Amino acid sequence: MAYAPQIRIAATYMRGGTSKGVFFRLDDLPEAARVPGAARDALFLRVIGSPDPYGKQIDGMGGATSSTSKTVIVSRSTRPGHDVDYLFGQVSIDKPFVDWSGNCGNLSAAVGPFAIANGLIDPERVPDDGIAVVRVWQANIGKTIIAHVPMTRGAVQETGDFELDGVTFPAAEVQLEFLDPAADEEGAGGAMFPTGQLVDDLEVPGIGTLKATMINAGIPTIFVNADAIGYTGTELQDAINGDDAALRRFETIRAYGALRMGLIASLDDIAKRQHTPKVAFVAPPAAYVASSGKRIGAEDVDVLVRAMSMGKLHHAMMGTAAVAIGTAAAIPGTLVNLAAGGGKLREVRFGHPSGTLRVGAEAVEADGEWKVTKAIMSRSARVLMEGKVRVPVGSEA
Repeated sequence: MAYAPQIRIAATYMRGGTSKGVFFRLDDLPEAARVPGAARDALFLRVIGSPDPYGKQIDGMGGATSSTSKTVIVSRSTRPGHDVDYLFGQVSIDKPFVDWSGNCGNLSAAVGPFAIANGLIDPERVPDDGIAVVRVWQANIGKTIIAHVPMTRGAVQETGDFELDGVTFPAAEVQLEFLDPAADEEGAGGAMFPTGQLVDDLEVPGIGTLKATMINAGIPTIFVNADAIGYTGTELQDAINGDDAALRRFETIRAYGALRMGLIASLDDIAKRQHTPKVAFVAPPAAYVASSGKRIGAEDVDVLVRAMSMGKLHHAMMGTAAVAIGTAAAIPGTLVNLAAGGGKLREVRFGHPSGTLRVGAEAVEADGEWKVTKAIMSRSARVLMEGKVRVPVGSEA
């Protein structure tokens, strides 16, 4: 019997923020996978090792969590004022599905370094030493990200002393600016607050009526108060991810919130939209011990936030959700803002399961409408491995 050989595709395995994924240049993909569709999805599923009924992704590059089941395509941009286009695919672990509905804010930190190292940036715009400014078009949601990438002796600087809770080792700081971060992807309602309210009464059958701030910024996110759903805001992953009933409740909240935000036409559609929206719960500052054993004092944070990603509590915080947190905190009257003490806030330091993170946002109100011009945060990125990923022939067809 003849067996199919494997093909080799140039790829780079990178960490960005508290996530990691497989990065490709568009031109390196098999021809059938250079355009959106079934061939591309099938290829990325096989690269990552999904669907895996065992939930381990042993036969692929995935790490069996939402933070490590990710793919990225980068190409030169033809869009004026931009250097590269960045497309993100969140790969389901146990289902044959790749979600293209949102961005990964953490991996956004790795796009600039990847683009520079792979010759996708005009050399005249990249200094030998200093900061290279990479203008990224985030193709999933149609937004601009400005990455400030440190350079040393003509190469991307990856090592450094910048520490990021949720990442074990220090690295070089990459500052990200998310310009006009209110999401306007198709179906997102075209407004920062799609319901027109800073706080809504969200009716969720079997759970009750919850106060909710539903916002399109960074990534569509549904914020609820921790105490309204029986939590304190100091929870770590084990408190929720081992509770099947709790996970079902969060998914129900997510489905009804998505419907209210106009992201789906019917509740049945939520199964096809696993990456967005996110559900997060907030609480006023309180002391807790992070997953690393680090003690976080109430005085160390302005607000506590925990967020769900791909059906599980995230081990730290998604970068795009951090943008949503910073944006919501900057607007007086949202649940995030109120939990952080209220008033006009230009930045917040929030507590998450792995520690703390600071994010800033510039918000202005005009004619009764809130607009955030940009959100700013720092991450780090590093190449873990580069070369060629192998997949059986047929995975790309």
